[in-house]
Amino acid sequence: MTTATAGGAGAAPPADKSPNTSPHKPRRSVTGTRRLLAAAFLLPALVLLGALVVYPIVYSVYRSFFDQAGTGFAGIDNYKALFSDGTIRTAVKNNAIWVVLAPTVSTALGLIFAVLTERIRWGTAFKLIVFMPMAISMLAAGIIFRLVYDQAPERGVANAVWVGVHDTFNESAGFPKAHPLPVHPLKAGDAGSFVTKQTVRAGDPVLLPLVGVAPAKMPGDAKPAKAPAASGGQITGTAWLDFTRGGGGKPNVVDPEELGLKGIKVEAVKDGKVIASATAGADGVFTLPASADGAQLRLPADNFREPYNGVDWLGPSLVTPGIIGSYVWMWAGFAMVLIAAGLAGLPRELLEAARVDGANEWQVFRRITVPMLAPVLAVVLVTLMINVLKVFDLVFIIAPGSSQDDANVLALQLYRSSFGTDADLGIGSAIAVLLLLLVIPVMLFNIRRIRKEGRR
Repeated sequence: MTTATAGGAGAAPPADKSPNTSPHKPRRSVTGTRRLLAAAFLLPALVLLGALVVYPIVYSVYRSFFDQAGTGFAGIDNYKALFSDGTIRTAVKNNAIWVVLAPTVSTALGLIFAVLTERIRWGTAFKLIVFMPMAISMLAAGIIFRLVYDQAPERGVANAVWVGVHDTFNESAGFPKAHPLPVHPLKAGDAGSFVTKQTVRAGDPVLLPLVGVAPAKMPGDAKPAKAPAASGGQITGTAWLDFTRGGGGKPNVVDPEELGLKGIKVEAVKDGKVIASATAGADGVFTLPASADGAQLRLPADNFREPYNGVDWLGPSLVTPGIIGSYVWMWAGFAMVLIAAGLAGLPRELLEAARVDGANEWQVFRRITVPMLAPVLAVVLVTLMINVLKVFDLVFIIAPGSSQDDANVLALQLYRSSFGTDADLGIGSAIAVLLLLLVIPVMLFNIRRIRKEGRR
C-alpha cells in the first residue's frame, strides 16, 4: 500500500481561501458595494416613489370604478362616459391634434434653426433669442399670447399685423356708420349705398349731408365744409357731416363748424350705369362733368362698410391652432438646442466628402444630416409628445370662456372634472388613467430606443 506524498497526483487540491467565496462574508457587487448597504440607500427613494407615484396611480385606477360620491361601484361607466360625453370627446380630439402638430412643428423648426445658425456669424445670439422663451413660465406665456391674440388691432399684435397687411391692399372705409337723416335729400340705395331723391342738374349746387360719424373719427385733415358754388357746365356739390357740436346747427345747411367728408366717393348714375365719379376734398366739395346732368348721385357702399378688424384668433375654429402656436414659440428653442448639440457631433469629413462628390446642400441635408441626426430627433419628438399630453396652463389661460370648450384638452378636462362644485372624482380618475395609458406607449418606445442605443 503506497502513500500519496504531498504534491503527488493523488493529492487533493488546496482549498480556495479567497474572502469573496467565504460563506461567512456578505456578497459584494462588481463595484464592491454590499447589497444590504445599497438597499439601505435606495430605500428612501423607493418609499418616496411609492408614496408619490405608485400609490396615486393605484388609487386613481381604483377610484375610477366608483361613482361621483365614491360610495357606489360604477364599474366601467366612467370609462364609457369618456367616449359618450361631447366635451370629453372634444378634449380627446384636441389632444390628438396637439400630439401630431406641436412636436412635429417644434422639431422641424428646431432642425431648421440649428442647421441655418451654423452658417451665420451671429448664430449664437440667434440661438439665445430663440431659446429665451424657455425661461418664461407657462403662466406668463399664456398671458402674453392672450394679448397677442386680442381681437382689437390696437392691442393684439397678431391682428395689428394682419389688419395692416389687409389695409395695404384693401383700403378701409372712411365713414362706416355714416347715414342720412329722413329730412336729408338722400335715401337708402342698394347694398348699403345712398342715392339722391332727385336727379341733379348742371348749374344747381348739390348738398349731400350725412350724420352718424363721431367728430373724433373724422379725418385729421378735414376742413370746415364750404357751400358749393354754382357752375354752369358742371355738377358741383358738398358732402359734409351735418352735425354741430353743442347744437345750434340747421339740417341741410352748411354751418361754419361742420366738417367736410374728405375722401368720400360720389358717383353719377344714369340708367343703372356709373357715368362719372368724383372724390370730395378736405372741405367736402366735389365736381362732376356736364355728362352727369340728369343723373342721380350715389354714395357707394364702399364708403360705409365696417372697417376690417382682423381674424378672431381665439374663436372656436382657430383657438386650438393659436394655442399650439404659442407652445411652438416656447419649445422650438428647446428642440433647436438639442439638435444643435447633435449636429456639432457629426463627422465633418463625411459632410465634406459628400460635397466633394457633387452633392448639393439640400442633398447633404436630406440624405446625410437628417439620417445621422435621427436619434436626436427621436429624443426631441418623444420628449415633446410626453410634454404635450399633459399641457394645461396654456389652454386654461389663453382660451377665453366662450371658446374654452372648443380648445379643451384632457389635462384641462381632468382639472375641470376633479375640482369645483360639480366635481366628479370618478370621471376625473378615469381621465387620469386614460392619460396614463396614452403616455405608456411613448415611454415604452423611449425605453426601447435607449436600450438600443446602449447596445451600440
